Amino acid sequence: MSAAAVGAEERWARAALTGIVEPGDETTGRWLREHGPVELLRRLTATAPGAGEALSGAGEKRLAGCRNRADGVDVGRYLEAAAAVGGRLVCPGDEEWPSQLDDLGDARPVGLWVRGRPNLRMWALRSVAVVGARACTPYGAHMAAALGAGLAERGWVVASGAAYGVDGAAHRGVLAAGGATVAVLACGIDVVYPRGHAELIGRIAEQGLLVAELPPGSHPTPSRFVLRNRVIAALTRGTVVVEAEYRSGSLVTARSAQRLGRFTMGVPGPVTSGLSAGVHELLRGEGVLVTDAAEVVELVGEIGDLAPARRGPVLPKDLLDPVTVRVLEALPARAAADTRSVAREAGTTGDEALARLYELHSLGFVERRGDNWQLASSAVRAAHTRRGGA
Repeated sequence: MSAAAVGAEERWARAALTGIVEPGDETTGRWLREHGPVELLRRLTATAPGAGEALSGAGEKRLAGCRNRADGVDVGRYLEAAAAVGGRLVCPGDEEWPSQLDDLGDARPVGLWVRGRPNLRMWALRSVAVVGARACTPYGAHMAAALGAGLAERGWVVASGAAYGVDGAAHRGVLAAGGATVAVLACGIDVVYPRGHAELIGRIAEQGLLVAELPPGSHPTPSRFVLRNRVIAALTRGTVVVEAEYRSGSLVTARSAQRLGRFTMGVPGPVTSGLSAGVHELLRGEGVLVTDAAEVVELVGEIGDLAPARRGPVLPKDLLDPVTVRVLEALPARAAADTRSVAREAGTTGDEALARLYELHSLGFVERRGDNWQLASSAVRAAHTRRGGA
């Protein structure tokens, strides 16, 4: 479907509706589905008595509120303000519209104001959300930045909310790696919020994408932060939560992802930290524990995108065959032994034991003392270390 598939009249109506209705309003979504944007705009803004009767569930107070908001809507100003920062309105039916947002049903955005050059739909096809606490710990900031950079290096787009804490760290990690990142805002694409992230938001606009349901000039409210989380969840293949308390907007994103059938992941932290309590609760349910970008990609990526096998360091003894290991372990820790006693302890023949002892001698595991054998000093230290840690 081409970018021109949505007609000018419908685009104008959707632009107006983004300034009249609140994001995620399912009643409005139902009206939009039943009547279309042009007719819905006409009914919501009509001033004649009884004009809203055909909208099921629309009382006079609600219609009066819509009309009051509509009085302040200036679509021309919206479009000019968006164009001034390199923005545009992407509507359902446009080539750039991410079809996965349709999974939200009647809570689907009326349209999305987008700032930045890349194609939103193409970027969203291979994207992961990284979200978490605003008042995060240094550990949380480090993990978010590492995840952002690691995902970027693997060719994945990272979406977040441009907030303080984990969101900002994830965006910065992506940008430092020269990757792609999307910030879903609870305000207009021309509004800098939070103010302390002015530079970061500017960099995202230059190198990535800013996305908002609200028209240019709109400012955030607490409820709008919560509602934008459903867009982050729907837009991406999966959501990773890095540090979150029990009552956290990040968990709202994760639960939205679960309801939509997306992957939900969490980064564990200290059990003594309240900032990890929400993540651990998520992991006790359907969340999957992840510790780095490779594990995230293994979950959300294609077949064959496997994380490397995790194992401890390979010790020299690990490379010996089983019989040689038995001969080595047959030697006493603090004394020498003859070949016969070693063979008896290892359960092998004297010739076999002697051959293995010479092999161990060449590898530095044992030393010869006349006709006897003993562990080399380094092997003795290693044995004591293992026994002390057991």
